[in-house]
Amino acid sequence: MRQHRKLHHRAPRLLASLLLVTAVGASLTAAAPAPGTGAGSGARAALGDVIPAPASVDPGGSPYRITERTRIRVDDSREARGVGGYLADVLRPSTGYRLPVTTHGDGGIRLRLAKGPYGDEGYRLDSGRGGVTITAARPAGLFHGVQTLRQLLPAAVERDSVQPGPWVVAGGTIKDTPRYGWRGAMLDVSRHFFGVDEVKRYIDQLALYKFNKLHLHLSDDQGWRIAVDSWPRLATYGGSTEVGGGPGGYYTKADYKEIVRYAGSRHLEVVPEIDMPGHTNAALASYAELNCDGVAPPLYTGTQVGFSSLCVPKEITYDFVDDVVREIAALTPGRHLHIGGDEAHSTSHEDYVKFMDRVQPVVAKYGKTVVGWHQLTGATPAKGAIAQYWGLDGTGAAEKEQVAAAARNGTGLVLSPADRVYLDMKYDAQTPLGLSWAGYVEVRRSYDWDPGAYLPGAPASAVKGVEAPLWSETLENSRHIEYMAFPRLPGVAELGWSPRATHGWDGYKQRLAAQAPRWEALGIGYYRAPQVPWPAE
Repeated sequence: MRQHRKLHHRAPRLLASLLLVTAVGASLTAAAPAPGTGAGSGARAALGDVIPAPASVDPGGSPYRITERTRIRVDDSREARGVGGYLADVLRPSTGYRLPVTTHGDGGIRLRLAKGPYGDEGYRLDSGRGGVTITAARPAGLFHGVQTLRQLLPAAVERDSVQPGPWVVAGGTIKDTPRYGWRGAMLDVSRHFFGVDEVKRYIDQLALYKFNKLHLHLSDDQGWRIAVDSWPRLATYGGSTEVGGGPGGYYTKADYKEIVRYAGSRHLEVVPEIDMPGHTNAALASYAELNCDGVAPPLYTGTQVGFSSLCVPKEITYDFVDDVVREIAALTPGRHLHIGGDEAHSTSHEDYVKFMDRVQPVVAKYGKTVVGWHQLTGATPAKGAIAQYWGLDGTGAAEKEQVAAAARNGTGLVLSPADRVYLDMKYDAQTPLGLSWAGYVEVRRSYDWDPGAYLPGAPASAVKGVEAPLWSETLENSRHIEYMAFPRLPGVAELGWSPRATHGWDGYKQRLAAQAPRWEALGIGYYRAPQVPWPAE
């Protein structure tokens, strides 16, 4: 059963004291723009003024205007009808038009599945006087094309009441395919618990920018957040608190299935993470037999890291891992399962290697691909495994070389450098939320780097993509999530989707500023970074 949230995040160092909730609330209330304010909410977008930047833009010709006569025409397939229904749900409240989804008729908005050079997620958008056509080989491509169409319409299209329009789409052609197949965002629901509706809200925000992975950090020292039938106290006891001592909470299997379903309807794969052998105090507190001395520690509500470890020599540890992986894998249709593996400071190197040698085959047994934090490369990554790099620009050469060597040996890489894309890092010293152990991360710093050339010695072909983690030591609700994620999240999306040649801060900051009225229409309270030329309030 679900309860509610509180505050928190991860750090490889001692963390600063927690923030006063009242002060945070006052600060964020002041920072969030009021709905309907901001210039440009009715402005017409040029064809290329979207995030992520499209691979190819050929503007020209007459624009298309959505009217009360517009229909959404789809192929006669369940997948195309689903995307058409989603688009209609976005457009109907603000336009006030019926926008029937149909397989018949001419003109209007057409969503078309056809063979072509689109890959699994690419699309082509053609706009002219007679209508807009989005063509893709796969439903995910249609869906991503719809996100582009949304951004080509005035920001007021996102409102949930009838707006005056007009609803004009610039003329021309966009051809678009993603640079990387892994464009992820991680949400830590362990330090503070976020309910199903809060997770769904974040999923919708990710979908707008063409993310395709939602990594859920489901277990940590402070809370276990997923029901496991074979070990029921993990959730009922291990999930009963959070950072600061709040009520915590957990997802029932039905809750988790609903998150997976909803993410799937937005073409995001849920990647569940059970962090081990460290970050396991919630499990150790729930079952004494998982501890080497047979004594359960108390529940933990602080923010230090590195003090907990499953008992590597005990056979029951692997019964536990097998049961947990089996049950979560059965609930998760996606290909990947994350086993954590970072900050295992209380596990000897020898035990760490033994543990990973035993656990990785369990993941494979239940049909999933292993993902782990980059410390996994200090053991022997399984064939096809993916290592998620979260080091800093200044991380030592030996550690970087260890990861690069694994990449040269076939291990895939997802890049999440903490001083670039950890969304819980403070923007500056005045930021009321977040931590600063990786430094301050302003918007330009989070955007202005190249994943393909980031890690010395790692072949570009090993890079599967990028991911923006959001740890929740200091975050308690959706308002906190949004303040830390926006405006940095869209930049990570562009790094993952757009060709390297399209990257450039000067152009990007203008496109980013133009997103502000859209966020206001969606009720997203964002940080008005001084590096960005925002519309006047």
